[in-house]
Amino acid sequence: MGEISELRKQAEETQSALDEREVQKGKYMTFKSGNEYFGLKIQYVNEIIQYQTITAIPETEDYIKGLINLRGKVIPVIDVRLRFKQPPFEYNDRTCIIVINVKSTVVGLIVEKIAEVVEIKEENILPPPTIGRADKVQNKYVYGIGKVGDSVKLLLDPDKLLNDEDLSVVDQADMIEVED
Repeated sequence: MGEISELRKQAEETQSALDEREVQKGKYMTFKSGNEYFGLKIQYVNEIIQYQTITAIPETEDYIKGLINLRGKVIPVIDVRLRFKQPPFEYNDRTCIIVINVKSTVVGLIVEKIAEVVEIKEENILPPPTIGRADKVQNKYVYGIGKVGDSVKLLLDPDKLLNDEDLSVVDQADMIEVED
């Protein structure tokens, strides 16, 4: 009997994970950066935390602001505006860090302001434009344009936000263990 109940439990856990994925499908966490609104698939988002003290890392890209201690785990944080080659902004009480998980790598994204969680159906996602804004650096991070009511959200590919150099900083951060 024990084996059957174990199999049933595994089947229920698998179904629960599938149900959760289905609930998350089409949902995006949106945030403001500069004059634009961006969206990240909710499945990448672990949590949203208040801006906190960051320990700078010397000799890294300017958009890699440094490391934070998140409940004993050290994670690197990236300033999204600087990553998009936008002018820097002054951090304030609306500044947040979106903690995302990309390819089993945890990274914090500093954003000006969280907007909302929206549902964008597949048929409302268009490919990014190839003309007119080709000089914009942020387009290489955008995989689609999501239509939400009368507005649009630029949908980000989190894999492209991090390059190989960023991942080496992340690997170094993973080696650091912090006691709470």
